[in-house]
Amino acid sequence: MIYPLVSELAGDGIPVTVACRVLKLARQPYYRWLENPVSDAEWVQAHRINALHDAHVEDPTFGYRFLGHEAKKAGWSMSRRTAWSLCSQSGILSAAQRRRRGKGTKAGPPVFDDHVQRMFTADVPNRVWFTDITEHRTAEGKLYCCAIKDACGHRVVGYSISDRMPASLAVDALNNAVARRKAEGHDVAGCILHADRGSQFRSRKMGHTLNRHGMVGSMGRVGAAGDNAAMESFWSLLQTNVLNQRRWSTRQELRLAIVVWIERKYHRQRPQDSLGGLTPIEYEDKITTDAAAAA
Repeated sequence: MIYPLVSELAGDGIPVTVACRVLKLARQPYYRWLENPVSDAEWVQAHRINALHDAHVEDPTFGYRFLGHEAKKAGWSMSRRTAWSLCSQSGILSAAQRRRRGKGTKAGPPVFDDHVQRMFTADVPNRVWFTDITEHRTAEGKLYCCAIKDACGHRVVGYSISDRMPASLAVDALNNAVARRKAEGHDVAGCILHADRGSQFRSRKMGHTLNRHGMVGSMGRVGAAGDNAAMESFWSLLQTNVLNQRRWSTRQELRLAIVVWIERKYHRQRPQDSLGGLTPIEYEDKITTDAAAAA
């Protein structure tokens, strides 16, 4: 806004008429502004930005939709478009934005070496796990799922589902997988967890969690989807059998459908050619039985 400059020039002795003529401004709007320098709209906008900023500080992973929701809780309601516009103007960006493909920001540097080298099979369970994150829209917004798949029997040993995609999404999936395996009497120490270079898998939280469980991190190359083909094939099945089957009204509805499909259909009712026509649960049972017989 240029009206403050007119006031400064007037304070220096330059007549308002002259300043307005030079700056090509009408005088009446200037005098109206002088009576009320901060308009009601500007006052409301400033408070909305403050509310969005406070919510962003509370959780930097929130996008503009969630920030707008939090601002509403604080008493500053606004449309999603307004929230997006104010966040863009103020430089308020989510720390967990979706990874771009193709042009855009480059993926971060790997924090682990590639210990898999596209070897997507293992002779025994808990030697190599693969992990990745997918997303799908519902009428309420996006739902994110992080899953961990065992290279031996293709079983999904752990997963985490949330309406946001912070590092804790991947950490929760890993903790879930470790807890499940330990409850079954398995030792996961030395197991390799292979992922892409997403920020969730490069985070300090993930590194600390891997160290705590005695596991080894592994990462593929940038832009090489084939380096994590084991998870890409699983997501393709989930997309075909669940996500694209219908329009999902709520996140809870989609969450339940994903869990039911993994635990019932994928694990127990869907035989796989690569497992000799067995389901993941049947194959793991066979591996365990054979190992016990050999011992």
